[in-house]
Amino acid sequence: MNEPKLDPITLIRPRRKITGISAILLPFESNGGVDWAGFRAHLHRTAEAGLTPAVNMDTGYVNLLDDATRSAVLRATRDVLGGRPFVAGAFVSDRAGASFHRDAYNREIEAIVAHGGTPVIFPSFGLTGQSDEAILASYEALSTTCDQFIAFELGEVFAPFGRIYSLRVFEGLMTIPSCIGAKHSSLNREAEWRRLVLRDRVRPGFKVFTGNDLAIDMIMYGSDYLLGLSTFAPDLFAKRDAMWEAGDPGFYDLNDTLQYLGFFAFRPPVPAYKHAAAMFLALRGWIDSDRTHPESPARPESDRAILRDIGERLGVVR
Repeated sequence: MNEPKLDPITLIRPRRKITGISAILLPFESNGGVDWAGFRAHLHRTAEAGLTPAVNMDTGYVNLLDDATRSAVLRATRDVLGGRPFVAGAFVSDRAGASFHRDAYNREIEAIVAHGGTPVIFPSFGLTGQSDEAILASYEALSTTCDQFIAFELGEVFAPFGRIYSLRVFEGLMTIPSCIGAKHSSLNREAEWRRLVLRDRVRPGFKVFTGNDLAIDMIMYGSDYLLGLSTFAPDLFAKRDAMWEAGDPGFYDLNDTLQYLGFFAFRPPVPAYKHAAAMFLALRGWIDSDRTHPESPARPESDRAILRDIGERLGVVR
């Protein structure tokens, strides 16, 4: 059966207040250790800008961290934010062909809740390798562990254990009361538009958090966001969001330049955007080193000049 005709123009929601969640880069020192001072400072500035920090996400190398470091991230986040909201990835490491590991997910969810955060249920081979019915049953089972959580559709371009769910699964997620939203990272506008249409019909209060760093204007159509790109400039994303809510035409120029940054930073190989983020934050003087996790891909040195130019256009690099 063909899907119904889509008219995105009808979805545009002017002057809407945006819910912005920003995935926090976990910075590293030049000696290879985690830059905890830089991490804490970036958490603080993100929250002060009015965005909700998201830790232990892809931008924070969650799939490359050991248990001790992920726990240390949660502790630092709790201590810095002092009761202010944050979300965190509930990540379970497994291999292709693995079974769904409910107990491991429950432990991750419980740890996040104990530190004051809202879990984002990260995909895993065991979760996404199931049938649609089993995926929904797994989310239902996990929902008993916490009062609220965010689901996560992650394209395989970001990680091999990712999966973009069918619209049937997406609709099923909206029937789980404690599922307050879903991060959608397909990098496909039409797929996200169709989720917005479905959301508006089935559960208008449900949040579709765009993860499309190549189409950050999805907020115009009713998406909110949980982005890695916003870690480059949480202050400017907050400014852009306020412009949209106020009907300020300056929204478009600022959004265009931020999107230019997104296209450059998120080109293939996509995971190397984290190195671009580290270079950009270092250019801003917000962290001391642009070193990244040793297992994360790097960008060429020539990127630095282009990132400097973009920073100058945005008025944040001198």
